Amino acid sequence: MMANSIYTNTDIFLRELISNASDALDKRHILSLTDTSVSADDPRIHIDINKKERIITISDNGIGMDEQELEDNLGTIARSGSFEFKEQLDEKQEADIIGQFGVGFYSAFMVADLVEVRSRKVGSEDAHLWTSDMDGYEIRKQKRDEYGTDVILHIRKNSKEKKYDKYLESNEIRNLIKTYSDYIRYPIEMMVETYEYDDEGKSKKVNKLQTINSMQPLWKKNKKDISEEDYDNFYMQEYYDYAKPLKRLHYKVEGNTSYTALLYIPSQRPFNYYSSDYKTGLKLYSRGVFIKDEADELVSDYFRFIRGVVDSDDLSLNISREILQQDYQMKALHKSIDKKIKTTLEKMRDDQREDYEKFFDNFGAQLKYGCYDNFGMNKDVLIDLLMFRSSRSDKYVTLKEYVENMKEDQKEIYYASGESLEKIKQLPQLEKMLEKDYEILYFTDPVDEFLTSVIRDYDGKAFKSILKGDLDLDSQEEKQELEKKSEEAKDLLEKIKEVLKDKVSDVRLSTRLKTYPVCLVSDDELSIEMEKILKQMDQQGAIAQKVLEINPDHELFAALKKHAENNEDISEYATLLYDQALLMAGLELDDPSAYALKVSDLMLKALN
Repeated sequence: MMANSIYTNTDIFLRELISNASDALDKRHILSLTDTSVSADDPRIHIDINKKERIITISDNGIGMDEQELEDNLGTIARSGSFEFKEQLDEKQEADIIGQFGVGFYSAFMVADLVEVRSRKVGSEDAHLWTSDMDGYEIRKQKRDEYGTDVILHIRKNSKEKKYDKYLESNEIRNLIKTYSDYIRYPIEMMVETYEYDDEGKSKKVNKLQTINSMQPLWKKNKKDISEEDYDNFYMQEYYDYAKPLKRLHYKVEGNTSYTALLYIPSQRPFNYYSSDYKTGLKLYSRGVFIKDEADELVSDYFRFIRGVVDSDDLSLNISREILQQDYQMKALHKSIDKKIKTTLEKMRDDQREDYEKFFDNFGAQLKYGCYDNFGMNKDVLIDLLMFRSSRSDKYVTLKEYVENMKEDQKEIYYASGESLEKIKQLPQLEKMLEKDYEILYFTDPVDEFLTSVIRDYDGKAFKSILKGDLDLDSQEEKQELEKKSEEAKDLLEKIKEVLKDKVSDVRLSTRLKTYPVCLVSDDELSIEMEKILKQMDQQGAIAQKVLEINPDHELFAALKKHAENNEDISEYATLLYDQALLMAGLELDDPSAYALKVSDLMLKALN
């Protein structure tokens, strides 16, 4: 009951027992440093499988236990000899003891209905056997030729719910070792079935003793001993990516929370990155023992593109290595890793611009969502990592760069939204702005406009859409000229407004247009582009307050004005102008068939 209430994954029994064996080897090594009579030569962990008898034995030649220690450590739940041993060490002695809670041993009962522990302590002539079937235990004298411990598991028979036979297969045990204990510092040996070939090329099955674990993880090696190929191969094999990573971070932190990290920024966005199938988080190890595959609590969601491993020497492991304490250590790890990622990205932005732009093409939207999320709580952390395409060169600029390059009299950061660069460049509203040499940021990600609602401004400069409201860019003379033209066209504008009363909130002369006759803008917080995005999200009630703007310098306006002055009906022309504006804004026509017929009629009149 105790084992099953603590553990949820039966596979980890082997990890726990191997980690305990590693502890025992550590203790013997540390003791040998101060006691010359103690040898710590040839440390090893051995796994033996007896399929016929349904027995797995995990053996080590570590420090061993005497009768009293078997009683204390195995007879009392949650009593840990590792913890007491660590407490007794001199502060100057370095002890990397994995097991700090005795309950780890009890994971054995998830797969075994009888557990025996045969142990002989270093310096003792006697060995003892501890035996338990979970209803109690007994200890008696036993023979063991060398110092160390054997944990003997009598594997359960299959039930309807659980299949235990798999743990008697050598391939399964090998896989568990590679998954959970590959980086234990001592060799883990077992007999492995393989093939040998004679001189004639004939093969036969043989059992050979092999070391299963690699012992030293890549991230624990000295950097000078690791080649670029080693780094790249590790990433590509670990994450099944055929492309080399864009950036690598391999570093070690020592302090209140010590850890080593090997992190990667992919060179391309995974195909399922924005799907629920994508697994976020880092692989977490504690002193080389695998703890968790997708530790998403180690890195903020806005940095979810980061892949790699974190190996901490100081993690508190609550009851078992399967359950991490949600304490200051995890928070400290999270804070430290986030800080390192941010400083790395900042350095890329400043010193490796081409690489940073490649990164931003793949994952820039993630940073933007991070800025927008939680009502902009993280905007100060991320805002200087953001980039947008610019009208100056189509290249990326940061907000800082934009503000530094603003015109002397410019008070706002101008932007235009659209589905793509190509479509934004076709917007009628751009011409006058570009003619006046204002730089415009191109917003092509769906989150961009939402982002401005939480960022609001940068360095005191507010964001302003060139597709919304009055831009207030004209000189006093230009304003007076427009007022005069608006007064002269007052009746025409009123007539058009009456025709389009169910479609637009206002009709006015435009200060934005140069060669195009009309355009649509909005006069409230909801832009036309945002309306399109929200409708794609099935929010059909999201409708922007549209304004039809007419170019007072266009020949079509003069002709229309003359037509109205002769008291001729302008209804069809007003509707056509509105439909044209809809098409240029990328919106659906109310009645495409009616529009096609009107255009056909006009063509016939012109041709006849």
